Amino acid sequence: MQTQFLPTTKDELTALGWYYYDFLVVTGDAYVDHPSFGAAVISRVLESAGYRVAVLAQPDWRSAREFAAMGRPRYGCFIGAGNLDSMVAKYTVTKKRRSTDAYSPGGAAQRGFDADGNSIYENPRAQEPDSEQVSASSAKTYDIRPDRASIVYCSLAREAFPGLPVILGGLEASLRRFAHYDYWEDKVRRSILFDAKADLLVYGMGETATLEIAKLLSRKTPVDEIRAVRGTAFSAKSADECAFSYAECAGFTEVSDRSNDGRRAYAQANLIQYDEHDATIGRAVLQPHGDRVLVVNPPQPPLPREEFDRCYELPYVRDYHPKYEPLGGVPGIAEVKFSVVHNRGCFGACNFCSLAFHQGRTVTSRSAASVVREAEIIAAMPDFKGYIHDIGGPTANFREPSCKKQLTQGFCRDRRCLSPTMCPNCRVTHTEYLNILRRVAAVPGVKKVFVRSGIRFDYLVADSNGEFFSELVKNHVSGQLKVAPEHFSDGVLAVMGKPENTVYRKFEEKFKQLNERHGKKQFLVPYLISSHPGCTISDAVFMTEQMISCGITQPEQVQDFYPTPGTLSTCMYYTGLDPYTLEPVFVPKTPKEKAHQRALLQWKNPKNRGLVEAALIEAGRPDLRHKFGLTRPRGRTPARGSAGGSRTRSDPGSAQKDGGTSVKSSPRQEQNPPRKRNNGHKGSSR
Repeated sequence: MQTQFLPTTKDELTALGWYYYDFLVVTGDAYVDHPSFGAAVISRVLESAGYRVAVLAQPDWRSAREFAAMGRPRYGCFIGAGNLDSMVAKYTVTKKRRSTDAYSPGGAAQRGFDADGNSIYENPRAQEPDSEQVSASSAKTYDIRPDRASIVYCSLAREAFPGLPVILGGLEASLRRFAHYDYWEDKVRRSILFDAKADLLVYGMGETATLEIAKLLSRKTPVDEIRAVRGTAFSAKSADECAFSYAECAGFTEVSDRSNDGRRAYAQANLIQYDEHDATIGRAVLQPHGDRVLVVNPPQPPLPREEFDRCYELPYVRDYHPKYEPLGGVPGIAEVKFSVVHNRGCFGACNFCSLAFHQGRTVTSRSAASVVREAEIIAAMPDFKGYIHDIGGPTANFREPSCKKQLTQGFCRDRRCLSPTMCPNCRVTHTEYLNILRRVAAVPGVKKVFVRSGIRFDYLVADSNGEFFSELVKNHVSGQLKVAPEHFSDGVLAVMGKPENTVYRKFEEKFKQLNERHGKKQFLVPYLISSHPGCTISDAVFMTEQMISCGITQPEQVQDFYPTPGTLSTCMYYTGLDPYTLEPVFVPKTPKEKAHQRALLQWKNPKNRGLVEAALIEAGRPDLRHKFGLTRPRGRTPARGSAGGSRTRSDPGSAQKDGGTSVKSSPRQEQNPPRKRNNGHKGSSR
């Protein structure tokens, strides 16, 4: 097993006897040499091809000093913002700074500096500023992660190494490769390629594209002549520079226009970009940006199984760099250190998820033998306690494409694989995955193997062979199983690209039955989204009714819809249009609307009492006050000044009352059934 990290400083380069190196890999996360971290995978893949690679992790972005201190690489600089979009990593959905950062040393979001401006790594405790306008200099700290890190790091690389090829990649670049709506500025921004001034942009899972680029650069090919690598984007003078057949979409000027026509153009462009993101039949997509043309080449084919195995069996240390130990380590490693990734891609249809636009919809997987070998490495680690935390990926129970047709004819554009109902061509099997779980459980030193990645429950209940479901409940649930119904209103689920609520209820009932059969007392932990496009206040009330009927009184995983780059739901949020039909979609955007919908999901929290009452009145459902535990004792009068116009005194025990009210469908459910779409959604499950 590899025990040596790649060099991260000039001194470490010298200690290795390296007086030159080939590529510098820059990341916005702390350096964790584990295959769950994209920068680690790219670094090791380059190393395995014979290149000398150095890693610059979370450089001080206030100047180019730390870039220059590494010395100029021979061939180029690969830059990524980290495992998350830097704005998502740094800000909450309410646009407030996060006080912690799981991918930074000690979980700190800020770092101190001394009188000379040098970074101070000791005790970098993150303090959430009283105001978002507090400057780093006045507080004697600066943010470890800059806003729009990809843009900042590319600028610093240019300053430190004039003329050196700069290649931008990672999740942030991938999801922002086209002109895109930016939630934090509430406007459409240009492709990040132009703002970062990178020579090339690599999107998707970038191993193959990175190696092709590295090979060309090492052969002295000018970077402005690298135009035919799949999975890359570049700035061109005209369409003539595109090496592939192509489709065109509306340009930046058109899609950034906030008029109705501009929003319509944005939605149409977004759909073209999604439809062409198909490694089998997808074309390049061209989008004008002023006097330049953005050329996004077709995606790379998914890694073949043998190559997938090889990439994940490279000599990773499987831990954070030891320099972070005095700082408390890197919290982000905790859940993945003893986990194994066995698949990539997702053929689900969740419009709020960016997986389809990044990893792609074609599911590929590692061999069982490769997964077992990694489990054996984990079992031999000195701090392993016997528990494999997860054998998963984007969706744990996918192992292969949903049908053979995808491999030769690409994905259907007129329907989705799993929703609103499952395609009859979809092949449902858990045989290989179950075999892997059994083999890993038999590895010496392994006490238990858990499945903690999201389970696609609609795919699970469609399996006529119930062996996997039974064994999952019996052996592989650590007390709680995470699932993602997201919502219980069929109208909202249709906008999300999820199956109808009856599918989840069928899964839930089967889960309960299997627990009883195996003598288990285990629970489902549902992910729920409030304020998603298409969700009215009536839908939110109906959601709460359904939660009560399911026995979900205090949901643990509740998230306001976060309009992140690269999702169809974000397109709906910005345009107010369904990109498939161009029909209007209701979008809850105001603080009042969001507060009411979230409070309904957390109705049992006493702090939400006034908001829930106001939401019920707004929905025309004051009759549900009793059911939601809001009945006031006789003789009490409401106090003034609460949210929604009224506030009640605390009613001890009332939150426990059900009232026996039958569950009714919301007005929207009765009046607006899920509408048919002209084209199939191409989203992915959480």
